[in-house]
Amino acid sequence: MKENIPFLLRPAAKDYLWGGSKLNDDFNLNIDISPFAEAWVCSTHPDGPSALASGKLLIDVLREHPEYLGEHPIQTMEGKIELPILIKLIDANKNLSVQVHPDDEYAAVHENGSLGKSEMWYVLDAKPGAKLVYGFSHDVKEARIRKSIETGKIEKYLNYVKVHKNDVFYIEAGTVHAIGEGTMVVEVQESSNLTYRLYDYNRVGADGRKRELHVDKALEVANLKSSATPRQSQRMLKYKNGCASELLTRCKYFQVERLLLNTEGRKLPEYKTAANSFHALVVIAGCGVVFGDGFSINFFKGDCIFVPAESADMRFLGTAQILDVSC
Repeated sequence: MKENIPFLLRPAAKDYLWGGSKLNDDFNLNIDISPFAEAWVCSTHPDGPSALASGKLLIDVLREHPEYLGEHPIQTMEGKIELPILIKLIDANKNLSVQVHPDDEYAAVHENGSLGKSEMWYVLDAKPGAKLVYGFSHDVKEARIRKSIETGKIEKYLNYVKVHKNDVFYIEAGTVHAIGEGTMVVEVQESSNLTYRLYDYNRVGADGRKRELHVDKALEVANLKSSATPRQSQRMLKYKNGCASELLTRCKYFQVERLLLNTEGRKLPEYKTAANSFHALVVIAGCGVVFGDGFSINFFKGDCIFVPAESADMRFLGTAQILDVSC
């Protein structure tokens, strides 16, 4: 592999019971799995590592070339050679469980030094009336929530938010949440697989048993205060030749921009990463080519391109929408 040039990733796939078929039908991932719930398109997490087309794991490439990560991610991970973030495509054909994630401090102590999990969702598609859970509709007491879980009445305490295509939500660790039926999202999160389920609609898994709940841990980390319904912030497009961009989310863990690429009849936009971070480019619509000195990569909807820090100069050609994720 030539140094500091981009490369395509192959996702790891998850068949959770609430998944559907849109990741194959709409994103052409062509992975033989059903239901197809999640595609971990950029990941070094051992529960679902991404790979290159050759089959080589991304984590192995980064261990050979730690400079690909950039300066900031290495500091974040205290010298560990792995991605500090994880990016997923999620098809919620049915409701996800009502759940919560711990923060870094709790996870470090109670989960063998793992990272916690704050995350953002960019809504790719949502059926009419689709909604998500974002915290509680009013302040609640731990005892009341425990009782409501036992009686199956927790839903009346939850804060439901309608969702639409192109919405953005930031879910801070400690926020009780759930993606609702009929929603597809890109999820950008800390590199963690810690999920504490509060409620799962009494569903059973493939083994015929109800899925495990984690009520004690969940209530230790959950924010039980009323959650204000998140409003969609004003987003400003910045234009340059052949491409417009808008900032979706910036937090201490990651930054996400949306790129709107249209090079027809225009000068081709240039692209290059700085020394501070790698970039992951998730193609959410359209197709095109990224090319530079000695390389050319065709990309399509559903692809994820890993761009090392201090990358080679490159240009884009095509019409596409891309989420540009960095640290």
